[in-house]
Order: sequence, then C-alpha cells, then structure tokens
Amino acid sequence: QVQLVESGGGLVQAGGSLRLSCTASPRTFSPYAMGWFRQAPGKEREFQGSITWSGGATYYADSVKGRFTISRDNAKNTVYLQMNSLKPEDTAVYYCAGSKFNHGWGSWRILGTYDYWGQGTQVTVSS
Repeated sequence: QVQLVESGGGLVQAGGSLRLSCTASPRTFSPYAMGWFRQAPGKEREFQGSITWSGGATYYADSVKGRFTISRDNAKNTVYLQMNSLKPEDTAVYYCAGSKFNHGWGSWRILGTYDYWGQGTQVTVSS
C-alpha cells in the first residue's frame, strides 16, 4: 500500500524559510509525478507545484514562482518543497500527492490527477 508522509512544517516568521519533505513508501513506488498543494482554513486546496519523478521537470503555480522550489531525491524516495520569503498568507496545511500516470502537462494543477495523498503538515507564518 502506497503511503506518503510529509514532514518539516512548523512556525516561522515572515521572510523566513522552510523545507518540507514528502517520503513515499514502499521503496518500489515510482510515480510519474509528484505534486505539492496547500489548504488554508476555509479555502480550497490549491496547487503549488509539481515534479516528474524520472526527469525532474518542474511546474509551478504563478503565485509561488521564484519563492518555492521543488526537488526530488529518487534514492530516498523523497520530494522536497523549499519555501523562501514566506508570507503570512502562506499559512496552510501542505500536502504532497503522487500520480501514477502522465496525464499531460496542464493536468498537474488538478487535484483529481493524483492517486495518492499524504496527511499534510502545518505551516504557520507569523507577521
């Protein structure tokens, strides 16, 4: 059974940085792509970015371009979300997700594209 576990969330001051991790199991799990989403209280879950597992091609939401960076370490079965210049409006629960298949470049921002989801990790940015 595939399991995605996020870690690295916490409390940070505005302007600070955090790096989130998402480790997948079992070791044989090999998705086509992984994505990061976030959900703030009372809001819908929104796409942050994605990365293809094999080639490492990345795709970001316009709102985080230049601040957030996604990377992966295939040997560790882990995907990262490096978040810099954090703002109070970045406060949310952050989720990673995995897609088994290639649904096309424009599909990565769509929740239904993903087959597996982690439980989320809370990020709180204080002003």
